[in-house]
Amino acid sequence: MKFKKLSSLFLAMTISSSALLAGCTSSKPEENKEQATNDGGSTELIWYMIGTPQPDQEKVMAEVNKYTKEKIGVTVDLRMIDWGDYGQKMQVITSSGEPFDICFASDYALNAQKGAYLEITDLLESKGKGIKETINPLFIEGATINGKLYGVPANKEVGQQLGWTYNKKMADEAGVLEDMKNAKTLEDLEPILEKVKAKFPDLKMPMAAGANFFPYMPYDYLLGENLPFGIALEGDTTKIVNIYEQEDVKKTLQTLRRFYQKGFIHSQAATDTDPHEMSVENWFVRKEQYAPGAVEMWSANAGYEVGYTPSHKPLTINNSVTGSVMAISAASKNPEKAMEFLNLLNTDEYLRNLVDRGIEGVHYTTNDDGTITKTDAAKGYSMPSWALGNVFLTKTYDTDAKDRIAQYEAFNKEAVASPTLGFYADTSEISTEIATISNIIQEFKAPLFTGSVDTDKYLEQLNEKLKAAGIDKVMENLQAQYDKWLAEQK
Repeated sequence: MKFKKLSSLFLAMTISSSALLAGCTSSKPEENKEQATNDGGSTELIWYMIGTPQPDQEKVMAEVNKYTKEKIGVTVDLRMIDWGDYGQKMQVITSSGEPFDICFASDYALNAQKGAYLEITDLLESKGKGIKETINPLFIEGATINGKLYGVPANKEVGQQLGWTYNKKMADEAGVLEDMKNAKTLEDLEPILEKVKAKFPDLKMPMAAGANFFPYMPYDYLLGENLPFGIALEGDTTKIVNIYEQEDVKKTLQTLRRFYQKGFIHSQAATDTDPHEMSVENWFVRKEQYAPGAVEMWSANAGYEVGYTPSHKPLTINNSVTGSVMAISAASKNPEKAMEFLNLLNTDEYLRNLVDRGIEGVHYTTNDDGTITKTDAAKGYSMPSWALGNVFLTKTYDTDAKDRIAQYEAFNKEAVASPTLGFYADTSEISTEIATISNIIQEFKAPLFTGSVDTDKYLEQLNEKLKAAGIDKVMENLQAQYDKWLAEQK
């Protein structure tokens, strides 16, 4: 592979991945503005965050504001917007020009290129030095668009890894436990699934696959998995291809077709959008994205022991380093204070855990070994830890892997960088064709990747439609941009 090996220089610091507003604060924007100027000289920041609003949010933020006001002269109005509503509501907020200061950056690259986020390259140098000293430089590299930075990535696992999660008890009973430990590809799974199917003939899903199933294939998808543009991670890494014209992709789809015909994939998979909770034991193996500590978390959530086998080494791509970014609004009235707060959140252990884990003695207790245990009150405060900043600072729960930090270090040390890391395409001149192509992919993707249709027939139809929709024009445009970017890297 023509990858850059990730530097271990910063290894010890890398760890771990619509106008109605859902927030717990009762103050209005006008009142916030007045408070920002009259509350003892402190500056109030409005912070939009993804996640379910929490019952104890007001209680925790009261403690946060005591601390941040004393440390940097800032208080924070945290406004949580639920998962399914966040992207749409933030689009309305940013499009309207409504002033706010900080937000979790959904669709980071797209919104940065639209001008929704403040360019912070110089601001990070002046007010965010602590961040620069702690964050893995690959995060900064991958989040930099045309030489400019528009957000602060969370310092966590630097790579993305897909693999097979499986029910260990079922594997043992079917006599395939050792086989599963070495099963990396779909082809590796085939003889295993035959034994599992024979042992558990009534099992609904020997392999859990639904309408959103997309197995690992060795490509970096420039515009996401819902579009056909990829760069091979093995072989020629300089050419953009239509993945649906590639022999290895065709082979993958043919394997999935066999799985469907053998009953490994259930008959309604192409229209199945159920997430299939792990706690329901109606599956044997499934594709999951791994992060250090995930196996312990999956097992705890499932209520039984699961195993995991990676399909590839951790891969650092744009999505893996920009999947959790905090951005400062282009409309912020307090950009320097916003950066000071982000710097504190990413470097101050007390603040990071207060925002994430809640109040010590209320939401958790500390054990003799340094781990923490959730109390019953923790049900009132559960935040998306991976989205809040430097995961390295977070306290370890007693249900987590005891070697959590070591797992992150090993994971990041093994990671390799995609050849496209830092390349962001400008689609403004080809947006019409891309929209049409996206709709075509949505029509064919689920039937093909669940094996529900004849592979050769549907691939031929798909590629004919893509040609008619102008895929050649799009690829020519993307290739010219990529060639220019590659030349600049040299």
